[in-house]
Amino acid sequence: MKVVASNRKAYHDFQIEEKYEAGLVLEGSEVKSLREGKVSLKDSFARVEQGEAYLYNFYIGPYSKSSAYTPDPNRKKKLLLHNSEIVKLIGRVKEKGYFLIPLSVYFKGPYAKVELALARRKKRYDKRRDIAERTAKREIERALKERLTGRDV
Repeated sequence: MKVVASNRKAYHDFQIEEKYEAGLVLEGSEVKSLREGKVSLKDSFARVEQGEAYLYNFYIGPYSKSSAYTPDPNRKKKLLLHNSEIVKLIGRVKEKGYFLIPLSVYFKGPYAKVELALARRKKRYDKRRDIAERTAKREIERALKERLTGRDV
């Protein structure tokens, strides 16, 4: 599994509830651009419309060696999900505060896949609590390391 791009800011801004794996429908030279890593997940999101899932604001740059036809880099991309997953997502996204956001884009064999997350936006105090927990964990690990080595750093 080769990860092409990941959305690290999503873990900071959102509380992840569930994760889904979806295939991507790509056109022309988009696969080659994806393999080169000319992608950006910044500000991208997914939406379910008329029984189908689409990924918006997912930028795939044009392939440098392509011929005449190059698809629009910011067009909406169709996501391939099972009908049962789509029905479940429709119900959950209609609930207040839930969003569908992409976490990462990767290749699984020859196929391009997107890891989608059903997520809730974090409040400011939740973000501060996460930062405090991380710093406390770091300090504990540092103290244990000093204790095991028997010296002060």
